[in-house]
Amino acid sequence: MTTDSPGWFLGEGIPSDTPMEPANSALPAATSRGRTRIVPRALRQIVSMVTAESLGVTPNQVGVELGDDHGMLALTVSTSIRVVSLQRVTSEAALITRTGGTILARSAQSQTDIRRRVGELTGADIGRVTVRVTGTDVARERRVR
Repeated sequence: MTTDSPGWFLGEGIPSDTPMEPANSALPAATSRGRTRIVPRALRQIVSMVTAESLGVTPNQVGVELGDDHGMLALTVSTSIRVVSLQRVTSEAALITRTGGTILARSAQSQTDIRRRVGELTGADIGRVTVRVTGTDVARERRVR
């Protein structure tokens, strides 16, 4: 199986006890290269951490599903999003702009952030990124002393 095959990033079709051999084994041993495979569990953790950072939540609030998008990695993340209380928003309209925009705008921006950052960290070609906001995590207000 080569990295051009759909599902390569999920380890599909490769038994776990099979050694990874170079694609062109006719090359001398000194110039042959190996492969690096990121297992799905590690990939999910990376996506979870990147999503959590982007939306201001903890990684354990993020669920990740991996899939195939015509040979590229498709990501579906389900997560809460950190927001400020409605009471503060109604009393201070500029707060929405200062905190990154509306929930819809922040989720759209997080799609771009996730695609870029996960691609940088893993080297995978990211196709589709779907962000499902499943709840809100209201930021508690702190008094300044």
